[in-house]
Amino acid sequence: MIAGIIVVGPAIIGGQIWEMLAQASAFSLLILLVLCAMSIVSWAVIFMKVRSYSRVVAGGVHFRRVFRQGRRLADRLSSLAAYRNLPHWRVLDAGLREAAAFSDQNRGGESAPDAWFDLSPEQKRAVADTLERIAQEESGKLEEWTIFLATTANAAPFLGLLGTVWGIMNAFIGIGMTGSATLAVVAPGIAEALIATVVGLAAAIPAVIAYNWSIRRLRQIADDFSNLSLEFMTELTRENAREAAELSRSL
Repeated sequence: MIAGIIVVGPAIIGGQIWEMLAQASAFSLLILLVLCAMSIVSWAVIFMKVRSYSRVVAGGVHFRRVFRQGRRLADRLSSLAAYRNLPHWRVLDAGLREAAAFSDQNRGGESAPDAWFDLSPEQKRAVADTLERIAQEESGKLEEWTIFLATTANAAPFLGLLGTVWGIMNAFIGIGMTGSATLAVVAPGIAEALIATVVGLAAAIPAVIAYNWSIRRLRQIADDFSNLSLEFMTELTRENAREAAELSRSL
């Protein structure tokens, strides 16, 4: 068996892989097709996630820098109109709309764009819940298709192992039918086993690396959402205090 692997390995590298595939069983070819399809989709997901997460992370850095400039929350969000495609903007915009709606309600339904926010403690908790809910929704959108990377990382080695076992089984069947254990008899089965193992690992290894990288990026983005939400609530509390101070001075 070891001698067969030593001979078959260079044959694969030397360009005889197509001949070996032609001699493979239908079941082995099916496994190889599934593994190749999983690998192609995984690479498509990898390129998509690298581009998407890099854009979100880089954009988030600029978003936070601009957000920390200015005085009023409404003015800050207005200056961030160029970042409307970022999930950070959608999170804070939802919180701002919720806070503005509560303020208008507390003022008797009259909208006052130039006024500070006027919210009760319960209403501020509702705004914080809104920020958290939208942040979770945006994180869920960014997480789409990463489960496929995890599935490929977990399933591909086992599919490759199944092809390996099937190829070795065919090799032993060939020995039993011919009554000979020569290389010509066992080589096709060994070739199936080797090809399935290589393809399975080739599909799984990039998926594992990409999945771990994606999880790290998702945690970083989720932390950004959390920090921005805390900053938003801090500024909202300050504006609420200004509203109370101005009201007390007017009395």
